Amino acid sequence: MVQIIKEINGKFFAKDAILVDKPEKLKGLLNNTRWKILTMIAQKPAYPAEIAKTLNLHEQKVYYHIKQLEANKLIEVKTKKEYGGTIAKYYTVTTNAFALELPSGDMKLSDLPMKNEPEKLKSFLFPFISNSRMNAKIVVGSPDPHGPHQVRARDGHYAIDIALFLGQMSEMPKSFTTALDIDIKSENKYNNNLIVMGGPLTNIITSDINNYLPVKFKIDSFPFRGITSQKTGKTYNEDNIGIIAKIVNPKDTDKSILLLAGNRFNGSKAAVLALTRFTDMVLENYNGEDNWACVVEGLDIDGDGKVDSVRVLE
Repeated sequence: MVQIIKEINGKFFAKDAILVDKPEKLKGLLNNTRWKILTMIAQKPAYPAEIAKTLNLHEQKVYYHIKQLEANKLIEVKTKKEYGGTIAKYYTVTTNAFALELPSGDMKLSDLPMKNEPEKLKSFLFPFISNSRMNAKIVVGSPDPHGPHQVRARDGHYAIDIALFLGQMSEMPKSFTTALDIDIKSENKYNNNLIVMGGPLTNIITSDINNYLPVKFKIDSFPFRGITSQKTGKTYNEDNIGIIAKIVNPKDTDKSILLLAGNRFNGSKAAVLALTRFTDMVLENYNGEDNWACVVEGLDIDGDGKVDSVRVLE
């Protein structure tokens, strides 16, 4: 049994498939009537008399094709029910897909392309994803009081969406990829590519790298509020302002850091939403820079009080 992965409207779907290496094993499929029967019972189990009535076929003809499909292990009895003293067998498919494998062309997962992602996105995510492998630590703020101001992180769960986004383009890593900010700092694990989630109050790694960011948080007085762009000189004080920044890791210049953070947790959510759902818009002005940032504004389009869309400010 294998899985077939399909992309439909930018989303990935999977279904189990029977994999065979000899064409004759699929001969049961090479008949229009059998294909109609398979298509019907794949949607809902049915018994032969019901199949005959629905497909306008003679019942004995249906029984013949049922036996052929069952002999080739393409269908199976799902359940049995009694009708008027007789037992009706409800048939269903053994799988929803079938695949024929040629005896060559095997490829390691690490050699596969990044699932047809645009070149700009590949460039932006390098070296966090390299050769279809996750090559970074996702750093979230500790949920316990920590740091100089003893703040609890409220935005760490947003990293789940980042992980789902990156998971479309990489294999499952062997080692654990998620780390708390306090562990990175106390164990001095800066010699990694880091994907840092959260602002300088909730994630102390963000505070450590703030001076190296193209768009800096104002952390001169508590409570921190405001993001200042080094490019335009503008300052953004609203809670729903977020930034997406990619910089060289100042602790290890062979590594990189990707930051998704905001003035408050709504701003952090806006940054995550922007990168994962509005990727093309966010990366429109990205041209492969090692130090780059984008400022986004979270929007509440449906009026439910929650950020559900974004606007790129710069």
